[in-house]
Amino acid sequence: MILNLAKRRKTVRNFKPEIPPLDDILYAIKTAKEAPSGMNSQPWHFLIITDNLMKEKIKKIAESAEKIFYENSKGKLKDFLIKNKITWEKNFLNSAPYLILVFSDIRFPFSKESTWLSIGYFLLALEEKKLSTVTYTPPKPSEIGKIVNAPKFYKLEVILPVGYSNDSKKKQNRKKVDEIVSYNIL
Repeated sequence: MILNLAKRRKTVRNFKPEIPPLDDILYAIKTAKEAPSGMNSQPWHFLIITDNLMKEKIKKIAESAEKIFYENSKGKLKDFLIKNKITWEKNFLNSAPYLILVFSDIRFPFSKESTWLSIGYFLLALEEKKLSTVTYTPPKPSEIGKIVNAPKFYKLEVILPVGYSNDSKKKQNRKKVDEIVSYNIL
C-alpha cells in the first residue's frame, strides 16, 4: 500500500481553488510526527499559512531571490529548468489553499535529517488524502522565517504548498532498483 502511494505521488505546481479540509492537513501532520528522529527529539515544527496577505509576502521574498538564482544558473541545472518550463515565478506560493512551512529546531543533533524524514511521511499522507504539493526549498529561508516570527533556532527547511492538483502531467520516471542498489561494496 505504501509503495502504491509512493508510485502515485508526483510534484505539482498548479492547484485547484477548492480548499481541502483542514482535517486532512492535520492528518498528514499527525502522520509526520511519527517519523524517527535523532535522540527522539522530534525537532520539527509545521506552520500552516492560510492568510493570503502572508502568502503574498512569502511569494515576494521567494521570487526576488529566485530571479537572481535562475539568471545565474548554468549547465545541467539550467537545461533542466528550461526543459521543464520552471521559472523564477512561484505562483503556487499564493495559489495553493495552504502553505505548510516546515522548520527544524537546530538546537538538536540531526535536526535537518530528522525533519526531512518527517517531511517524507507528510508527503505520503498527503497522497493518501489525494492532496498534492511541491517540495519548495526557498533560497532565503531566514528572511521568510523573520516574517512569520520564527525563533532564531528554527530553520525553514521547506515550503509545501498544498491543495488539489490541477496538473495533468505524468510523474517523471524513476530509476530502476538495480540502478540504485549494490551489495557489500560499491
